[in-house]
Amino acid sequence: MTIETISTHRAHGGTQGVYSHSSAITGTPMTFSVFVPDHAPGARLPVLWYLSGLTCTHANVTEKGEYRAACARHGVIFVAPDTSPRGEDVPDAADEYDFGQGAGFYVDATQDPWAKNYRMRSYLERELPEVIGTQFPADMARQSITGHSMGGHGALTIGLRNPDRFRSISAFAPIVAPGEVPWGEKALGRYLGEDRAAWREYDAVALIEDRFAQEGARHPHLLIDQGAADDFLVEQLRTHRLAEACQAASIDATIRLQAGYDHSYYFISTFMAEHVEWHARWLG
Repeated sequence: MTIETISTHRAHGGTQGVYSHSSAITGTPMTFSVFVPDHAPGARLPVLWYLSGLTCTHANVTEKGEYRAACARHGVIFVAPDTSPRGEDVPDAADEYDFGQGAGFYVDATQDPWAKNYRMRSYLERELPEVIGTQFPADMARQSITGHSMGGHGALTIGLRNPDRFRSISAFAPIVAPGEVPWGEKALGRYLGEDRAAWREYDAVALIEDRFAQEGARHPHLLIDQGAADDFLVEQLRTHRLAEACQAASIDATIRLQAGYDHSYYFISTFMAEHVEWHARWLG
């Protein structure tokens, strides 16, 4: 397994790199960024995954997320993948910002023409972790996950489906119930088809309610920050639905509404260091 180094920069007592590799799962080149704090020779560091939102790439959080100082302080590797496969041969909806390239919704698509390349669930649950574990000084027994908006949806659903892999889950302004909101209904319907039962694997509220029609998915360490001035809160994010699901399932989640903050990276960067510190507590 080989990766290409696109760039590296010294920052905050560590190395910020951008890399690419050829993905067998998506059938495309995939770009991702990794920050590795300085560490003793032979040391293996815990990993915090960050999943980005609609229209974003790895670059948005890498350039604006303000996570490096906190990651260096706590000795945590920070991994930021892309949000979808990309390329001239990859199907797209060029006039739709909320679907296609840049909007993979972290699903394994089952419908043509999306099914061939749009396999972000498998890419993140199987392939990229192998790359990180073999190419970087990562302790893959200590992982946590976070994300923003569509990426918050991805962090919640991937984390809830894999509670033994991720020690903690957090999110900034996540889409918590995509099966109930316009962004999610559009994406899940076109990627997965009309059978809404298939959508529930990609819906945090649904996972908590009925994971495999048995006891709902759960995790002991959940942290959500949501801006109270977020223009998407009422129609698309509906944070209260996650609060209701967690309460009904007796999940002790920390869900905070932050007065005055919107959906932007000004909001994310304000609370990023706190999220890194919170994850570091569980990563040990």
